[in-house]
Amino acid sequence: MKLPFICYALGALTLACAATLASAQVSTPEVSVHTGKTGYQVYQQVCAACHTDGVASAPKHGDKKAWAPLIEEGQHILTAHAWVGVRAMPAQGGMPDLGLEEFAKAVAWMASSAGGDWKDPDAALMHRIRHEAAERLEKDIKAKKAMKKMLERD
Repeated sequence: MKLPFICYALGALTLACAATLASAQVSTPEVSVHTGKTGYQVYQQVCAACHTDGVASAPKHGDKKAWAPLIEEGQHILTAHAWVGVRAMPAQGGMPDLGLEEFAKAVAWMASSAGGDWKDPDAALMHRIRHEAAERLEKDIKAKKAMKKMLERD
């Protein structure tokens, strides 16, 4: 069965990213006064651990071909799905204290670096991102509850 291998692989990926983040020395540009860290700063401090080298098939920074289908999803969809966790990417990029606004700026910065015409999200876009993330989480919660019921039947 493939499940033990998948669990092992995800565990190894998490440890690899954590080790990279723990040892990273980062220089960052000026912090935005109004909204915390810039997208570039968040990328350097969090995202670069996987997106620089394409760990677990993460789209590499600046790779227009890899980012094109993701950019086509739309800024609110991609940002929301990535924030709650998608494919091998852990929720919030593996940083539980990373807020959605800063995360959204990092996604916008990466997409823009790969050819997308994305800007830091304004209040209206943040509303759409939150709504999409809530819907995605609700689906995940329902799926987990269904799995739990299966366990209770056995």
